Amino acid sequence: MKLKSIIVEDEETSREILKNYLKKYCPNVEILGEAENVDEALVLIRNHDLDLVFLDVEMPYGNAFDLLDKVGDVDFETIFVTAYNHYAVEALNAHASYYLMKPISIDDLIKGVDYVADIKMKEDALQDQVLVPKTNTVNGKITIPQQNGFEVIETADIMYCKADDNYTEIYLNNNKKKLVSKTLKYFEEALSGSSFARVHKSYLVNVNEVTKYLKGKGGSVVLSNGKQIMVSASKKADFLSYFK
Repeated sequence: MKLKSIIVEDEETSREILKNYLKKYCPNVEILGEAENVDEALVLIRNHDLDLVFLDVEMPYGNAFDLLDKVGDVDFETIFVTAYNHYAVEALNAHASYYLMKPISIDDLIKGVDYVADIKMKEDALQDQVLVPKTNTVNGKITIPQQNGFEVIETADIMYCKADDNYTEIYLNNNKKKLVSKTLKYFEEALSGSSFARVHKSYLVNVNEVTKYLKGKGGSVVLSNGKQIMVSASKKADFLSYFK
């Protein structure tokens, strides 16, 4: 499989070396672009569906961690490239798939690319197991606490729930929204016996309302009302298990 990639590196010589190594030793890597700084990298990331980013840690006007913060929910793998080994722990905490020291070892580069390729192959294998969404309806009711008591709603009427700090926004299939003074974790537990999946730290969706799944590191789901919601990489396996 081809790994769609970009190189983010402020030194032209380093970019050329890495590019030549990849062309010669890692033919499964397709370089779609290069960037010298955080701003250029953001443009490339937002304009391409990437599998892998080779990311230098130190850059002008920001570093690799600034870039990842701006990207938000990362849906690609990252190989950090740096001359400073004291970044290793921080890189791992930023969920780097692999960590390369300069000058780059060809053997380490190949290992890093192979590691990412293996991750992507496993993700694709999991995605290929997904079948047509289940058609069974969700039975039962849930109580929504209110100041003077509670309201009872059908769980099947809930499209999705969205976290809002210590509150939760509940979106119903009649286009109405309810704001409840309970956390999303509360509703995740309350709806654990029903067909609801936590797809993101901020979203809980009714899987019976899912009409489409779009591939990616985490990917995203499209609900019956057209709402598209990103799936976190850490939540993808649990979500896809509903459709095996």
